[in-house]
Amino acid sequence: MYAFLVTLVLFFTMWMGTKNFSHIDMALLGYMISSFIFAIGITIRMCSWLIRPATRQVVKRSIQNLKTSERMSRNIRSILVTAFENIVLQKFIFKRGIWRGIQHFLIAWGCLGSLAITFTLTFGWMHFQLVDPVTYQIVVMGIPTISMDANGLFAKMVYNGLNITALMVLAGVSMAIVRRIREKDLKVTQRAEFDLFPLYLLLAVTVTGLLLTVSYSFLDGWMHHYLTLVHQVTVVVFLVYFPFGKLFHLPIRPLATAVPMNYQEVLKVETRACKKCGTNYSSDDQIADVKEILAAQSFDLKMADGTYLADYCPPCRRRIRVMKQMNMEAPQGNPYGPIRTMNDVHISGFGKKRSDEFYDLPDKKEKKVSGE
Repeated sequence: MYAFLVTLVLFFTMWMGTKNFSHIDMALLGYMISSFIFAIGITIRMCSWLIRPATRQVVKRSIQNLKTSERMSRNIRSILVTAFENIVLQKFIFKRGIWRGIQHFLIAWGCLGSLAITFTLTFGWMHFQLVDPVTYQIVVMGIPTISMDANGLFAKMVYNGLNITALMVLAGVSMAIVRRIREKDLKVTQRAEFDLFPLYLLLAVTVTGLLLTVSYSFLDGWMHHYLTLVHQVTVVVFLVYFPFGKLFHLPIRPLATAVPMNYQEVLKVETRACKKCGTNYSSDDQIADVKEILAAQSFDLKMADGTYLADYCPPCRRRIRVMKQMNMEAPQGNPYGPIRTMNDVHISGFGKKRSDEFYDLPDKKEKKVSGE
């Protein structure tokens, strides 16, 4: 249903941007079809992602907080700050290392720029119109906008927009591949289909795209037709793969602005105290959402006294788990005797008293004598 509506909206915007489909570039037909598949895949994946208990609860909490007038100023400030720092500047990646930060920044903004230019041209939202032999005009959604000198600096930057973003992606992907080759820890955890394939696919798209520019700029169009087909195939595979692979985190990243708005924003005004030690450890909203999410997934973490595991701070939770696993929820019998665990194995020595003779410590008087 939603995918059908998205497709209708895209067709409508194409109709508007191309003036009743009169400015469709048939050379971009393959890109157009794959772009529609991309939009349908993204819509289906987003819908399936949004119905997950955790995601649904975060969205529900975000809508509730946005409707609260008392939180309006704090919500706006939190969204703007988080969006600028974590999405525009991507500080959360730079905290893990300068190399990782630069590579991720280049890949992210290179991909966003490339997708924006590709979809704008493919769906006919923007095209160039010749005004006179030396002047082009940019037409957006059928509305003439900027006029530019065909041989000017601005025009060259516009023409080479995809080349600029491709160079950004190429640099970022090269850094990522070098990092995965050099760091041995990554070789243990990485998966070819999830971690390596996206990098190789991005590398293929950028290299073939840049080869097109090399062909018509420096080689008089040598092999241009074949390179166009190869590049189109790589782009089609990339767009079809995008919604169902690792790169899917790109369109859902903006939801990260909701986390500080809902929870981290109130960490300095903690309102939830631990049921056992009384230490403030979280906010009421976060604990309530955790309980809702766990209940939706049929996790029964209710304690014998009617409280929930989420009502305790992390250190107390660890103590509760250990005592439960060791069958020592309450003192029973001799506290220094063997411990009977849940699997009926007796473990001795954890709490057993030792006499001074066991450690063979010298007597205080002997120390004084030896000191004299």
